[in-house]
Amino acid sequence: MQRVDVLILGGGLVGLTTALALDAHGLSSVVIDPADPARMLTTDFDGRASAIASASWRMLQAIGVAARLEGQGCKIRRIEVRDGLSKNPLDFTPTDGEALGTMVENRLVRRALHEAVLAARNVTLRAPDRAVSVNRGPGGVTATLDDGSTVQADLLIAAEGRNSPTRAAANIRTATWKYDHTAIISAFEHSIPHDNVAHEIFYPAGPFALLPMLPGNRSALVWTVGAKDAPGLLALSDSAFVVEAHKRTGGLLGTLSAAAPRSSYPLGFHHAAVITGERLALVGDAAHGIHPIAGQGLNLGFRDVAALVEVLVEGSRLGLDLADRQLLDRYQNWRSLDTLMVATATDTLTRLFGIPGRPARAVRRLGLGAVQRIAPLKSIFMAEARGETGALPKLLQGVTV
Repeated sequence: MQRVDVLILGGGLVGLTTALALDAHGLSSVVIDPADPARMLTTDFDGRASAIASASWRMLQAIGVAARLEGQGCKIRRIEVRDGLSKNPLDFTPTDGEALGTMVENRLVRRALHEAVLAARNVTLRAPDRAVSVNRGPGGVTATLDDGSTVQADLLIAAEGRNSPTRAAANIRTATWKYDHTAIISAFEHSIPHDNVAHEIFYPAGPFALLPMLPGNRSALVWTVGAKDAPGLLALSDSAFVVEAHKRTGGLLGTLSAAAPRSSYPLGFHHAAVITGERLALVGDAAHGIHPIAGQGLNLGFRDVAALVEVLVEGSRLGLDLADRQLLDRYQNWRSLDTLMVATATDTLTRLFGIPGRPARAVRRLGLGAVQRIAPLKSIFMAEARGETGALPKLLQGVTV
């Protein structure tokens, strides 16, 4: 039997980050994940890339992960937002010189996290492995794995993703709905350098995002289309797909070429009514899932990690049980408003920009113009993009607790 402070179910980006953040403060964990790391670390496992907000990047620096990504991420120094191909975009350019975020391929982040976990003193990764039973009670958490071994801990953290079986087993109610949208993921080379600018172009069918990657003439694509149109776009030849994508760029990046392999996933929304239970805390997509319209999904998960770890570390120093109700309530209260506001904002934007017709377009462009002219309002949007709103946990400020 193995005894640790925390048992983490789910070894994705958020689960491994949680383990490393706990390790940086001397708290031990076992991470259990059914997926084979050898498969997850291959180049063809996940073609997605993530915009890691500047606050999230500071946390990765504080726990020693960012150093493993040195030279592999592309800084986002400006974001241009357009309603269609409007010639007057909403321009988010920080005046302090700090980037809004960093674009990194998910597989590179996963590899850096995996390497850091293997080097960590207080983290045990059990993968591929599965917890066949998990019991939470007054005395602690006990998990039995499929090889017959057991793990005991004070707290269970569920980082299993949007279909979290732990959340379901805890009977936590979740508000859920599906968008009639599919996200198509790819990447292109282009003749005009991106100059570290991210472009978000809103069409009635959904946003078309071009996100700067290394080298300077390559960008990732997240193209939201109607669910009925996705199969046709996925079936196009590479050259035909490039032509269709080029029409939506309006020539912003010149001629497109060398389309990367395409993948897709359906879009939905879910929000757990509570993110804690008896000896239980939810993080990341186990707690909430939002539309990728603002690229905040992974960053919301990182904000969960930073808040939860700060609560647990401070409780540990006071000699409290890590599952003490006061600690879990503090985590619940800290994260509930932020996640609800971001989820509501992204859902509202999705519906607002999906309204067709000239009157709706005129209202949207009027709103974008107002944000462009009103400096305080614009600053709020940039702070949100950086992940710097609300009561910021210490890890998101770049320091340990």
